[in-house]
Amino acid sequence: MKIFKNTKYGIAVLFTAMLFTGCDDYLDVNQDKDAPTVAPLNALLTNTQVAVGATGDFQFYTGEILQVYTHQMVVREEMDQYGTKVDNINLNNEWDNTYLTLTDIETLIAQGTDEGSMAYVGIAQMEKAFLMACAVDIWGDVPYTEATSLIDNIISPKFDDQVEIYASVLELIETAKTNMASTGGLMPGSDDLFYGGDMDKWIRFANTFKLKLYNQIRSTSLFNAADFAALVAEDNFFQSSDDDFEFKHTTNTSPSDERNRFYVESYGSTQFSTYMSPWFYEILKGMNPDIHTGNADPRIPYYFFNQLTAGQFPPDQGDPETGNPKADYWDASTGFFSIRFGSTGPWRDSSAENSYTYPGIFPCGGRYDDGEGGIMDINGGTGLAPKRILTYDEFLYIKAELMLAGTMGGDAGAQLEEAMNASFAKVDDVVAKSETSQDVPALSGTAEVADFIANIMAEYNAGDGTKKLEVIMTQKWVATFGDPMDQYTDYRRTGFPVLANPLGPSPEYQLNNNDGFPLIDSQTVQNNPFQVSLYWPQTELNVNVNAPAQKNAATYKIFWDN
Repeated sequence: MKIFKNTKYGIAVLFTAMLFTGCDDYLDVNQDKDAPTVAPLNALLTNTQVAVGATGDFQFYTGEILQVYTHQMVVREEMDQYGTKVDNINLNNEWDNTYLTLTDIETLIAQGTDEGSMAYVGIAQMEKAFLMACAVDIWGDVPYTEATSLIDNIISPKFDDQVEIYASVLELIETAKTNMASTGGLMPGSDDLFYGGDMDKWIRFANTFKLKLYNQIRSTSLFNAADFAALVAEDNFFQSSDDDFEFKHTTNTSPSDERNRFYVESYGSTQFSTYMSPWFYEILKGMNPDIHTGNADPRIPYYFFNQLTAGQFPPDQGDPETGNPKADYWDASTGFFSIRFGSTGPWRDSSAENSYTYPGIFPCGGRYDDGEGGIMDINGGTGLAPKRILTYDEFLYIKAELMLAGTMGGDAGAQLEEAMNASFAKVDDVVAKSETSQDVPALSGTAEVADFIANIMAEYNAGDGTKKLEVIMTQKWVATFGDPMDQYTDYRRTGFPVLANPLGPSPEYQLNNNDGFPLIDSQTVQNNPFQVSLYWPQTELNVNVNAPAQKNAATYKIFWDN
């Protein structure tokens, strides 16, 4: 067998080939039963799910890029000002994780088919559909049909057309559903890290994910009205948050750290790098004059933890004698302290480890902000929060968008209200399972939440079609904090939520501290425009003779991007 020259394909393909060939032709008279060459299905499944759960994650994957691009996080690194480059390590790692995992998935499909364990095959096919849809959403054309070939001696897999990949993914989901309904052979159990072997939940995920994809492609020629109608008529989608497709982290730190990766990146970093976005914060505070004005979000203390208390002067870099906080961004009324996107201000690069705001208990299992402040470190929270991928409340926002567009029957406003209530309930659910020692109040059912939702609905009902879409997408963006993959897709599809403009009239994006913050110049913005897709990793293009020339990430669009 000819092995791929591309290292990341080669290692995985060689390993998978060994699993298939085993010892049938080599020393089969003396097999070492302590060193099996064929992995059991349960081990293969768990291995693929750990990798699928890391797709678009933080700490070495593209979550850090995408959360900056969707203006919920700010960094000093190249992602600032949309500057991700072709050799970005997070980008390369996402690519490697996708294709190494895809190879293991193909092994699981082939082996499960041979053994007649079709439920395993169905789960693997659903994982493949999910991975390839994500790959298209990030990169566009990618290797697919030749990416994991074991027998065709393919050294350099071709890049398939993104539309054809999506069409194949939609078909694969239906095949996966059929196989997941099978009861023959071995059945998954605790080795299934997502649903514990509950195949009904897997089928509901398959349908919900397919609805999400149809929402993304509804304005393209790929949209199949009859197939979409059949999916809606089947009416077997997520029923509650118990169906959420999410990777459940633990508090284990040995032999490897199993806590939420956003938490480890934020609370355990030797050098602070995950700054909370002032733009996101001001929308939640009701400061933005164009959306949710004057309507403060009750989730703020669950989303952010301020090391500074309200009115506390920044202790590590401020100058009390002059009253200069030396802050790139600081709201003294709450203690929120950060840096701005695109900042070239004099205090952007200052060290203020004891002042910066951290992500809170909801997105990553961090600290609930009880107003008492405190210096944070890796022990500040539990890190016990799921990596949310596709949840019940997100599903309800998708339905609201489809209803507003007229693609699906129903009252979009009523669906939006239901989605918001589910979003608050999801915060309570994450907090309840976080094992925090703090006394954290519940949100659902409170007068504060009811007033907030009533104000959002009044804003929605008063708006035209465009404003209604902005409200739906903004609330979805808020609810999915910590899972930026779909947010990046949503913004490119709809233009919402409105993101911060580095050349806007107010340097603080509506909050003017009169601190002389300089705007970045227009030439810098022109050199670093918003990237509507991410670069293909240059390492792949360098070794794959069938790869295309490197794209212009600011103009190369995904086919559903309107």
